[in-house]
Amino acid sequence: MYDVIIIGGGPAGYLAAERLGHEGKQVLLVEKSFLGGTCLNIGCIPTKTLLNSAKLFVHAKEGDRFGVHCEGLSYDWSAIQGWKTEVVEKLRSGIAGMMEKYKVNVLEGTGELLAPPRGKEGAQVRITLTDGRVQEEQGRAVLISTGSVPVMPPIPGVEHNEQVVDSTGLLEIEKVPKSLIIIGGGVIGVEFASLFASLGSTVTIIEMMDEIVPFMDREQAPILRRAMKNVEFRLGCRVEKLSGGRVFYKAKDGSEAQIDGNLILMAVGRRPQLKGWGADQLGLNMGRQGIAVDERMRTNLSGVWAAGDVTGKSLLAHAAYRMGEVAVSDILNYLDRLEGKDGNERTMRMRYDAIPWAVYGNPEAAGVGLTEQEAEQRGIHIIKGSLPMRISGRFAAENTFAAPGACKVIADESTGNILGVHAVGAYASEFIWGAAALIEQELRLSDVKELIFPHPTVSEIIRDVIWTM
Repeated sequence: MYDVIIIGGGPAGYLAAERLGHEGKQVLLVEKSFLGGTCLNIGCIPTKTLLNSAKLFVHAKEGDRFGVHCEGLSYDWSAIQGWKTEVVEKLRSGIAGMMEKYKVNVLEGTGELLAPPRGKEGAQVRITLTDGRVQEEQGRAVLISTGSVPVMPPIPGVEHNEQVVDSTGLLEIEKVPKSLIIIGGGVIGVEFASLFASLGSTVTIIEMMDEIVPFMDREQAPILRRAMKNVEFRLGCRVEKLSGGRVFYKAKDGSEAQIDGNLILMAVGRRPQLKGWGADQLGLNMGRQGIAVDERMRTNLSGVWAAGDVTGKSLLAHAAYRMGEVAVSDILNYLDRLEGKDGNERTMRMRYDAIPWAVYGNPEAAGVGLTEQEAEQRGIHIIKGSLPMRISGRFAAENTFAAPGACKVIADESTGNILGVHAVGAYASEFIWGAAALIEQELRLSDVKELIFPHPTVSEIIRDVIWTM
């Protein structure tokens, strides 16, 4: 019998397996395709690899402004794709190496939870291997981390349409499309728009909401949108149907409109993967968006935890990592109690207000904590400050003076506690972790004024904004 069986080898699953193996537990990890899940194989890593190549191409075209001249500049899409594949395979092999190091047994196949643990009686898990063989295993504890899948809305004309792809399909195209229509202006849509617009595609985003990336601060989202000068945005529009590469939609003013493209990307979001692993027959409580869990990632079934996208709490790889760690701490306590030990040594819990996010387009955007509109909804009286990124010496040295960007800080008016930090511009994704630490530690504006930031760095913009508040 295994100590823990993990169903799903994405960020939450493989990190949990690594941590449990490090603690000397016997772990079985079941993954139906490749270790690393969506993030490594068809999400975060491949898209950022492609985006980096696109950014290099754009920077090279802008080189004259910095005294660097490039003649005969071009890109090779097949070589870009080859580099993406190499990066993914190297990282995937690194995860496999960690599983081997910590003696995690990895099976390639689909796991189905037949019965949850009952005290010292282990859970029953049926595993259908990729070669068709079926075996059953027992585990004292089970972690569900089956991830998420792209949403394909039931729009007439979507099914059996060769010109429609989801994010997975777009990553594998053999040539850059001359024109790309993206349905959905969230993170996925914006990143792919930035990628292909940078490589010369005519890109149009059709978004049902009145602004892109709806969870962004209301003053920051327009900055990001205006910065994407080579992308056309049609906001407040509802797609009615598709016909080949033609999109029929209702515009914000109620009029009927249409647009043609070589390729259509469906980027309306992702949903938790709740099918195929036994959720239906177990009596597992489901929330509105995924598996219901508490702050320690426990489900309503004793001995069963869930982490990552499948919970619907935060569909971000770094959130999944943290959920996996929190689940591991509680699983270790549970296993201790089964062995008659105290089992209360580890007290990790999941907190969501300080999870940073990032959009890796050109330019980047990132944020953490409350937006101005969220603070208003909670009835919090705030003070705020904002400055353009170009006042940063490092930003000015490495970007043209026309490069857009701004940093905004939100704080509680009565206490001075920092509630949110939001930024658009180069390196935003790299310094937002520091803002997360400020919020996590409940620092006040006055506390940050006493911190010393390295100079010149773009991160100094946070301290600069705070001194204006």
